[in-house]
Amino acid sequence: MSALCQMTGLNRAGFYRWRVPRQAVPVEVELRDQMQKVALEWPAYGYRRITFELQRRGFDVNHKRVLRMMREDNLLCMRSRCFVVTTDSRHPLPIYPNLARQMQLTALNQLWVADITYIRLRTEFVYLAVVLEAFSRRVIGWALGRTLEAELAVAALRMALIERRPAPGLVHHSDRGVQYASQAYTEMLKQHQATISMSRKGNPYDNAACESFMKTLKYEEVYRNEYRDFHDAHTSIGEFLELVYNQKRLHSALGYVPPAEFENGAAQ
Repeated sequence: MSALCQMTGLNRAGFYRWRVPRQAVPVEVELRDQMQKVALEWPAYGYRRITFELQRRGFDVNHKRVLRMMREDNLLCMRSRCFVVTTDSRHPLPIYPNLARQMQLTALNQLWVADITYIRLRTEFVYLAVVLEAFSRRVIGWALGRTLEAELAVAALRMALIERRPAPGLVHHSDRGVQYASQAYTEMLKQHQATISMSRKGNPYDNAACESFMKTLKYEEVYRNEYRDFHDAHTSIGEFLELVYNQKRLHSALGYVPPAEFENGAAQ
């Protein structure tokens, strides 16, 4: 038996499972069914996030078992794609030091982070500006527009300020793009007594939270859809941000709970 196992590359347990296939029990059938549903609903989820989602649905399962079942069912994540840079930091406007790097967040409205990305429609490119609450990774402000003018970023910031009404002392962090260095944007922050922070030159890792969010947005919303026009993109992306990402999507940095649920727990 040992010689046979060596020749086939199987261990004894694997050999006996092959000889006598184990009959699927009802619980495993239900688990596999739910796993497939999660993978279809969240194509970019890896086995760890799927494990946590299954646990939230009441299944007693670990990540090793989920990984094995995903391999058996050929449930693969979407492939990576390249991104287009939307930051123009070649301007004479004031630049601010990076204050976010040293911050240890303990509550909401201590640090907000902002960024802009492009989205391709059938006949044009549009641009999405977002503001995230860094403590909970929740989208608190966003705006979709056809140009990269400063007003796009200002509209997203305005939404966040109306939504959250932060107390003085908030730190707002972004890249060095002309939109965030513009007078309209910086004056709005100063009016609300917020401190301005910007990434170091040519260092996207200084705004890693936003970079991670944009990657999620592209994989789980944009690449899964072909928007008919601007209105269709605005509606679909808005639903994803407000109803899916904020309310339902599990976030690894938050202990695998959605941002809204994390904020509710933090407020208790």
